[in-house]
Amino acid sequence: MTERRVRLPWKDFNRKFRPLLLEEDHRYLVLCGGAGSGKSFFAAQRFLYRLLAKPLCDLLVVRAAANTHRDSTYALFRQVIRQWGLEDLFTCRETEPRILCTNGNSVVFRGLGDREQLKSLTFPRGELTDVWVEEASQIQEADFNQLDVRLRGGNSRKQMVLTFNPVSAVHWLKRRFFDREDPRALVLRSTYRDNDFLDPDYAATLESYKDTDPYYYGVYCLGEWGVLGQSYFDQKAVTKRLGELDPPLDQGEFVWNGDPDSLPEWVPGSGPVKVYKRPEPGGRYLVGVDTAGEGSDYGVAQVVSAVTGEQVCVLRGRLEEDLFARQVYCLGRHYHDALVAVEVNFSTYPARELERLGYPFLYRRREEGASRGKLGFLTTSGNRPLLLGRLAAFVRQTPELLRDRDTLEEMLTFVRNARGRPEAESGAHDDCVMAIGIALEVREQGGWAEPAGAFPALTVTRS
Repeated sequence: MTERRVRLPWKDFNRKFRPLLLEEDHRYLVLCGGAGSGKSFFAAQRFLYRLLAKPLCDLLVVRAAANTHRDSTYALFRQVIRQWGLEDLFTCRETEPRILCTNGNSVVFRGLGDREQLKSLTFPRGELTDVWVEEASQIQEADFNQLDVRLRGGNSRKQMVLTFNPVSAVHWLKRRFFDREDPRALVLRSTYRDNDFLDPDYAATLESYKDTDPYYYGVYCLGEWGVLGQSYFDQKAVTKRLGELDPPLDQGEFVWNGDPDSLPEWVPGSGPVKVYKRPEPGGRYLVGVDTAGEGSDYGVAQVVSAVTGEQVCVLRGRLEEDLFARQVYCLGRHYHDALVAVEVNFSTYPARELERLGYPFLYRRREEGASRGKLGFLTTSGNRPLLLGRLAAFVRQTPELLRDRDTLEEMLTFVRNARGRPEAESGAHDDCVMAIGIALEVREQGGWAEPAGAFPALTVTRS
């Protein structure tokens, strides 16, 4: 038996990815990014390192279609093997394809078109330890689940690497790894700017899209979540704005003792309220509220300036209706007793609860023949197109007044359906969109509120 000492060149690894080279604490490594970021090349480098360094490392490389491996993942492995001068340590079989390491470790390349072939897949030493899913955005969640359960048994630590471009904001990958925290997953986002070895001419080409096609630049170059269909809102304006956003000034929730004469207290932390601009002395504000009704998981309240329409604060959370109403109460009081317009299409409880709590300025809609306005904002087939049309114009003309990532990402997945009706794409939400639409529509109306209680009696003197 002969031995060869191998020292891999540290300088050949992108600095962005170097911390992941020895990472074994997480079951899932999620490498998400734009074109030219080097994430797939790093994945091939890292797996070759593991094949050489670990006593047991049997890798399954998966793509949606098997015939795409030869010119992508298999070619990447062969490229790195040649670059590092390791041809004598690896045998590359073209027909399967398969790569064998002299220490007994191996790499198998498969597509998801033949699940039975995957089920019968075996390794010389009988244990699958690693899975690499390249272009993971092209596979279904059911396929991922099958691979996940296949990665089991034995005494070695198991790990799955997923590399992809985040094309659709309603993709299962976003829901699974980005919309919630999974302690077993490590997520790393990258762009072409993180690639130390990117050809300058190619980098300049990608950079040029910033001016010629901002949507393409945001989604495919910067790796922002995009949309598969045609967004109702201006995609270029929205994606450009997503790339400009600053983090919130503060995040947390309000605490209030229930006394109308006392003001709520702000508690910073991981609460559902994100503050982008604090209330200004003498400032006037409006709050649009979309309740967690039909097809919705979130209750959302959007605070905007009554003067400019600027988005200054967002409450978004999965809260029970009474708790949500209390946070809205506190939010309105905090922003100088803002006018609060609560959508009442699916539930009138939050609006009624705010009235019971004694909130001083609640929006009431005018209805012909009524002696008094009715509590809450009612979205109808008549006013919905007007509301959305005005919001679309606002986004197109003044995107710089939008500050919240959740709101902007919802706008990307707000599309026209087969009948031409604007609505959230299947699997997406519209809570943020409708809440800010309500706020801006009430602003357009000039706002209309009545005291929470009855009007005081008037004494009229006859002449």
